Amino acid sequence: MKFLNPAAPFWGQAFRPMFLLAAGFSSLALALWGLALQGQQLRIMELGTFWHSHEMLFGFAAAVIAGFLLTAVQNWTGRRATNGLPLLILTLVWLAGRGLMLFAPLVPWWFTALVDLAFLPLVAWFFWQLLYAVRQQRNYFFVPVLVLMTAVNAAMHWGNAHNDMALVLWGSHAVSLMVVLLITIVGGRVMPMFTANGTMTPKVDSLPWLEKAVLGGMWLVVAIFLTTLDQYLPAPVLAVLLILVALAQALRVARWRIQVTWKVPLLWSLHLAYWCVPLGLLLLALHYLGLPITFSTALHALTAGAIGGMILAMIARVSLGHSGRRLEPHPLMAAGFALLLAAALVRTLAVILWPAQTAVFYSVSALLWVLAFAIFVALYARILTSPRPDGRPG
Repeated sequence: MKFLNPAAPFWGQAFRPMFLLAAGFSSLALALWGLALQGQQLRIMELGTFWHSHEMLFGFAAAVIAGFLLTAVQNWTGRRATNGLPLLILTLVWLAGRGLMLFAPLVPWWFTALVDLAFLPLVAWFFWQLLYAVRQQRNYFFVPVLVLMTAVNAAMHWGNAHNDMALVLWGSHAVSLMVVLLITIVGGRVMPMFTANGTMTPKVDSLPWLEKAVLGGMWLVVAIFLTTLDQYLPAPVLAVLLILVALAQALRVARWRIQVTWKVPLLWSLHLAYWCVPLGLLLLALHYLGLPITFSTALHALTAGAIGGMILAMIARVSLGHSGRRLEPHPLMAAGFALLLAAALVRTLAVILWPAQTAVFYSVSALLWVLAFAIFVALYARILTSPRPDGRPG
């Protein structure tokens, strides 16, 4: 029970419980989803499309976002971030949400929703307090994004309870794109610096017009799907927009020079994951142009590829840096990065090329994902639960 002691190293900073539990949960969730796809699940569980999409977004991704923001805000503000008892409570709220979602048939849906919906507002509150204390307005926008995600989460719960799958799908699509937007913003801030520092090469300066095109285009795409304008715009118009944003994203990440990163797994994993953003946007465009690519397949290039890949690469890096260790992961972590990339490619490109084997590819992709995050848990559990070697708090 030592981990329930707020003074334990595990509660020193948010990245510790959030990253470790999110990674472990994602392996469990995809393993259960793989079994569900094979027609095997317990009666006390309802592992359908709602559970899968909701838990990968509001269970897995939301926990990582929380861990990242509540860790980064300490560097941004110079003030001690959420730790100890508040962090323990926040983590228990997240765990309660996952348990209730997993065994949803045993409790009223509204109770599950209320517990689940409490997590992101708590994150926003802890985050906002530190930002406001130093009036750091540059990062204020994260707070309304978290609030908006909470509202969409509520809509998904309502839609599932009232058999409105259109509402559930709207929510999952909108939030997926919102997370890709966050990746676009954070990636632009850190990847040129990470690449330069990790390869001892000059940092690539951003092009103001390209940054405006990328960020403006992604905000527009998110707005279109949030407001359901995608249902009213002519498909060719939406396709052209997605192609333009994909091209801007591709030019942006190409300038960051993946070719200098091949000897550094913590870097090439980030670059390859980010390349899934333009790939996913392009596949969505091809879907709207009438090619035999389902929306779900295209979206999974963004969720499994970009979101999953960026998360694994970032938590592998942040967990080392913020625990006071050298940015030199265990060699086996490179295999984890490769397995996750393979999971995304199998779930998307393999399904497109060999549609008759779709069911097989779904199961293979789930297995590869499970193995990738299981490697992270195995390699990082000790790091995330032990004190910093330098004795500093956090």
